[in-house]
Amino acid sequence: MADSLVERRSIDVVPDDERHGNAFSQFTLWLGANLQITAVVSGALAVIFGGGAFWSLIGLLVGNLLGGAVMSLHSAQGPRLGLPQMISSRAQFGVRGAVVPLLLVVVMYVGFFASGSVLAGQAVGELTHLGQTSGILVFAVITALMAAIGYRVVHVLGRVASVVCALAFVYLGIRLLDRIDLGAALADRAFDLPMFLLAVSIAASWQLAFGPYVADYSRYLPRHTSSRATFWWTLAGTTLGSQWSMAFGVLVAASAGEAFLDDQVSYVVSLGGTGLIASLLYFVIALGKLTINVLNTYGGFMSMVTGISGFRGQRALSQRGRSAYIAVIMIAGTAVALLGKDTFLTSFKDFLLFLLTFFTPWSAINLVDYYLISRERYDIPALSDPDGRYGAWRWDALSVYAVGIVAQLPFLATTFYTGPLVEPLGGADISWVIGLLVPALLYWLLARRDTTHIPAATITAPDRVPAG
Repeated sequence: MADSLVERRSIDVVPDDERHGNAFSQFTLWLGANLQITAVVSGALAVIFGGGAFWSLIGLLVGNLLGGAVMSLHSAQGPRLGLPQMISSRAQFGVRGAVVPLLLVVVMYVGFFASGSVLAGQAVGELTHLGQTSGILVFAVITALMAAIGYRVVHVLGRVASVVCALAFVYLGIRLLDRIDLGAALADRAFDLPMFLLAVSIAASWQLAFGPYVADYSRYLPRHTSSRATFWWTLAGTTLGSQWSMAFGVLVAASAGEAFLDDQVSYVVSLGGTGLIASLLYFVIALGKLTINVLNTYGGFMSMVTGISGFRGQRALSQRGRSAYIAVIMIAGTAVALLGKDTFLTSFKDFLLFLLTFFTPWSAINLVDYYLISRERYDIPALSDPDGRYGAWRWDALSVYAVGIVAQLPFLATTFYTGPLVEPLGGADISWVIGLLVPALLYWLLARRDTTHIPAATITAPDRVPAG
């Protein structure tokens, strides 16, 4: 493999002679990606919207484990296929049909880029004394430049952030425990099912939202890398990082109330101190957000290319094209950040839960197909050929996807829409459970009836005949 730091691959398969690294790299990447301020705010939401700290912590852990397990199953696909995550969706939805979930994936990336930029903009603005708006703009440009460099810089950022942010969170945790009465914060043990399920849903949606791009960051691992190792290291990193950050957010929200709501970043920094320490903490917050926003930008451009290339027959992408796609993600995300920065906290909770409606059916279909129907056997060249074995549109999967979305609506609870079955359940939102189970079962029943499109073994080149 060339030693150049700038990545040459995009949506094309990574050849075996360019593979490198080991499964532990997934631990450092996802630990660093989750030790950041947006995860803190996500955990705080469980308390801000009415939950008690004790059961919020447990609910968040359940959600992180369940959602993280689904996300990690996607991660394990990367070494086997050597492809970006959403390319494999063509095996289920068709080469062109995959554009349907892809459109929603791109919206997700733009939304996460925007939400991350709002909080990072506060940190950069304070650090540089330029203010939040200028901070958002500076942060967006740096993010785009990092994403343009590609895969190697993503993992370098992950390793650095996993150490730096972990040290910062240990320090902030000690300072927080000095300020609050932990026993008093956890004293309320009254169980409220709707609030508990809200905490589970917040954490699960956080993890499931990584699903559409998680394999992008494991696809360079050698093909012989253990699927179990990839799964467990990914799960360990993402669960530890997110639960750590969210638990911190729960305790901050339970003890600070309005002081935290007014300015999340400044309040967290104030826990650590003033002067040089405050500047270092603003830097750490910006570093944590840079790590995850580079992932969002990189994943966003991958998804845009995947969707468009299904119609253009494109198998690779030039550096100029790569820069253009990244610029589109950056501009769109920055515009949303600037427009929504004053109503961030309320809109972010609904954004998280609404996203879940569209990505749980996709995850269910993708995982059932990969692990139970195709059993990890794909014709990789055919994923770029609308006239090949997967076809242009696979209406069975698209129909199941639509049913999976609609089936969740009666159970969905947001400020702009509440389903009719939410009230009988005491206000609990269980839509994401329905969104996993219903399409998983329906797709399994439909897809197992016709497996003629499944090769006997994974095909990596057009002229290769699969083994027995």
